[in-house]
Amino acid sequence: MSSSIFEDGFSSDRLFNQGYSYTYDDVIFLPHYIDFPTDSVHLATRLSRRVPLSIPCVSSPMDTVTEAHMAISMAALGGIGIIHSNTTPSEQAHMVKAVKSRRVPVLSNPVFKSPSDRIQSDDVFDSSNPYVLVTENGSPSSKLLGYVAGRDWATLGDKEVKIYDYMVNCTDFTVPWSYDLGRIGEHMEEKRRDVVATVRDDEVVDVVAKEEVERIKGYPKLGVGTVGPNGAWRVGAAIGTRETDKERLEGLVKAGVDVVVLDSSQGNSIYQIEMIKYVKKTYSNLDVVGGNVVTVSQAQNLIQAGVDGLRVGMGSGSICTTQEVCAVGRGQATAVYKVASIASQSGVPVIADGGISNSGHIVKALVLGASTVMMGSYLAGSTEAPGAYEYQNGHRIKKYRGMGSLEAMTKGSDQRYLGDTAKLKIAQGVVGAVADKGSVLKFIPYTIQAVKQGFQDLGASSLQSGHDLLRTSVLRLEVRTGAAQVEGGVHGLVSYEKKSF
Repeated sequence: MSSSIFEDGFSSDRLFNQGYSYTYDDVIFLPHYIDFPTDSVHLATRLSRRVPLSIPCVSSPMDTVTEAHMAISMAALGGIGIIHSNTTPSEQAHMVKAVKSRRVPVLSNPVFKSPSDRIQSDDVFDSSNPYVLVTENGSPSSKLLGYVAGRDWATLGDKEVKIYDYMVNCTDFTVPWSYDLGRIGEHMEEKRRDVVATVRDDEVVDVVAKEEVERIKGYPKLGVGTVGPNGAWRVGAAIGTRETDKERLEGLVKAGVDVVVLDSSQGNSIYQIEMIKYVKKTYSNLDVVGGNVVTVSQAQNLIQAGVDGLRVGMGSGSICTTQEVCAVGRGQATAVYKVASIASQSGVPVIADGGISNSGHIVKALVLGASTVMMGSYLAGSTEAPGAYEYQNGHRIKKYRGMGSLEAMTKGSDQRYLGDTAKLKIAQGVVGAVADKGSVLKFIPYTIQAVKQGFQDLGASSLQSGHDLLRTSVLRLEVRTGAAQVEGGVHGLVSYEKKSF
């Protein structure tokens, strides 16, 4: 009797060459052999040829996902954030500088006043910025004299008095910008301070309150994070392929950006190929990520042009409608596998962009060949995501929109869809809202632990191990029917409580 009768599942090569376009939910891995503990799983990886990461997580360059605060926190976790380009070049460069000048996952954007100023409105205080710093002339670069706490100002009987009449005078509440949370906490205890200012090159960078230190210490312990040779956080930024983007790129390089991502829904174009060649010629030490692509031929063109990484995905995001509107794209599981298969031959890391809604999707993306996953909706709604919280039907929410939505296009993202010169704008995305998720510093570590458990079940102790097991046909896959997908999730209950952490 043939042994093939008893063979489990399909090899990846056989499964993904049948002419079907599979999403992550369509496929399932069959478990392999475990001979190591979960803690032995290591997920260190590369975003691009020369940008190493401790965890395979990247925040998407969307204007409701990644600005400075998100990028700082992603770097602190060991991942990286890509600053969106749906803003002016100077504002984007400023965000990059903000990330590079901090070493703790806090972003307060402090307000500065001089002793002779008056504070007549509580508009200068908010939950993320409860202090006003007092310097000799009211600028960040002048001598620091003290601070005003919002709670102290609120108790003043006369709001017309000058700041020097009630400010807290102290000149020993500064610490170097390079201090981590542990050292900042120790300084606060030693000096009995509730707040310190971080300083770099005699200029105040941030204000760190004791309650912030205690909040972050309550989350899973942070490691070294993603830092460059100079000790600063690593950060990426998105640019387009127009002539004006060359000026934007110059400003980003001056700000210290570590990697640039060419942001296009369809990256296989003469415009992107020319921009890749320009970046590699002008800034030879700067890594450039190309995309988006979903086919082998698309990937080959960008690899030949000189990309250091490839972003994979077209129409798979929760707020993206490209597949419906334009009838082009590919199921994300198939796209990642196909592109990674060709990219690995050239040593080009692949970023699986879109379609991530749970830790299982991350496991699938990574084992299918991706080096990292880029997340939008998974991070939107978090404390670190841009925008203010609102309440909708009793739920705390934040706005989340696709860069192909008409709302985002009015701010400039239409060039991402090669539509900035068109008279009629065709939306390839929607505007929506997502529930408050809390801080990424809290929920991403739990996600990573779940991913490690998935790798353990597959008998893979690292990303490379997972890739090798797949390509040698040791790991087997099957396609799930609709009923199997229902059975694989929560079912048969009237109600249940979902808690990830």
